[in-house]
Amino acid sequence: MLKVEVLVCFTFLQRADISIDIKIRQKFLLKLSKALLSFGAPSHRITSQLSAAAQILGAEAEFVHLPNIIIASIKSNPSSPSARTYFVRATGRVALTSLHQVHIVYRDVLHDKIGAEEGTQALKKLLREHPIYPLYFRCILAFFAASVICATSFGGSFLDIWISGFCACILQYLGLNAAHKSAMYANVYEISVSIIVAFVARALSNIPGNWFCYSAVSSAGVVLILPGFTVLVSALELMSKNLFCGSVRIVYAVIYTLFLGFGLTIGSDFYLVVDRRARKAYYANSIPTNLTYTHGRFVMANGSIPFIPIQGVLGQADALNYEQQHLVKGCYRDPSWQWIKQPFPWWTLLLLVPLYSTLSSLGNLQRFRSVQLPVMVLFSCCSYAANKGASIVLPGRTDIVSAVGAFVIGLLGNLYSRVIGGTAFTSMVTGVLFLVPSGIAQGGGVTQTYRSSADQYSSGFSLALRMISVASGVTIGLFVSQLLVYLFGTRKNAAHFAF
Repeated sequence: MLKVEVLVCFTFLQRADISIDIKIRQKFLLKLSKALLSFGAPSHRITSQLSAAAQILGAEAEFVHLPNIIIASIKSNPSSPSARTYFVRATGRVALTSLHQVHIVYRDVLHDKIGAEEGTQALKKLLREHPIYPLYFRCILAFFAASVICATSFGGSFLDIWISGFCACILQYLGLNAAHKSAMYANVYEISVSIIVAFVARALSNIPGNWFCYSAVSSAGVVLILPGFTVLVSALELMSKNLFCGSVRIVYAVIYTLFLGFGLTIGSDFYLVVDRRARKAYYANSIPTNLTYTHGRFVMANGSIPFIPIQGVLGQADALNYEQQHLVKGCYRDPSWQWIKQPFPWWTLLLLVPLYSTLSSLGNLQRFRSVQLPVMVLFSCCSYAANKGASIVLPGRTDIVSAVGAFVIGLLGNLYSRVIGGTAFTSMVTGVLFLVPSGIAQGGGVTQTYRSSADQYSSGFSLALRMISVASGVTIGLFVSQLLVYLFGTRKNAAHFAF
């Protein structure tokens, strides 16, 4: 009788220990879900990472990922047929240092270096921490990042970079402070910022003497809020057959871009309404002046049969005029102007590209004193060099050019993860984000200096199509590079933490 009671007690204690252990693993999986959502993990990899973690930890769980939410169904007892459903909701931006630490905790728990309870405490500590940089420093980073990208991708002069940097600084402050505190202002944040940037750029571009370029200032001023990363993530999700999340994100990005283009149009036209002289000059410049007019009777050679003759005036365009011959990325640059109104020479890219890569990494909350930072900058520079070389060979093909740059950075990032043991995703983010404004600049920039009344309403949609084209090329390059790296050798023990 005593043996039976001891056996029953031992079985009860064993089941209690198993139940406690399963609850600890459940907490780790839920905290891991929240951390991945909060720090901007690659959304098309979240489900595979959580499923791999649950399988290795021995917890029976299923996960469904929706935009900004994860639905987790976890069995509290392996012998019980019922399961509890948890909803994990979080929104956040890319935080490279925190995301790298999350991946280290994830890898240590799955490789039995630390326990699930210790991993849960480490993730809780990461989620409670404030951003590693204060608000004012992030605004300064935005100022210099927009200034550098203005000179690098949008043909800005020495005068243009300061104005675009000031606009980006105001944009960053409103996004991190005002829009974060007020839910009502957050709904109109992008439109209000784009109106302000376009109004300032149009006002400065109409100062006599051609001191500022509207296209360079307005494009670089709003480049920080372009949904390029959202379009890229949606393309990756669609490529991974995650149709629901991918379609939702890409529709959101297109509508967001339309609102952004609408705000730029309002800001520009509002200044033209205020300044009559600028309005007359704007519409005068939009009319072609290099036409040769011929009077008479004309027959259209490729018209319908029978040929219908046309009588009237025919305007035939000559060669490019003087202003059109000296357009640099949408900005008129007279060779006789002084150096402060000229675009930066090509050799300055040797300094500006690493500088922008560093500023972009710091802006995405990467610690300055870390081994990852020089790796990110090196990969980004290699990707930009490949992108620039491909754009010279294939001008105008933004999708193929972006695919070449993405292939290079994907190859480097995945080799760095597999050979050295680093984190592929965080080392690749800076270079991938650099491809988006570079591809948009090769397609004509965010805004155009002159546009007709028929084109001003479609400029936002054409920008969205350009971003989708760039993101499609980046997606193909990233997937092909990962396929080549992991085609040979042993299989990874955990899920891929990469694009």
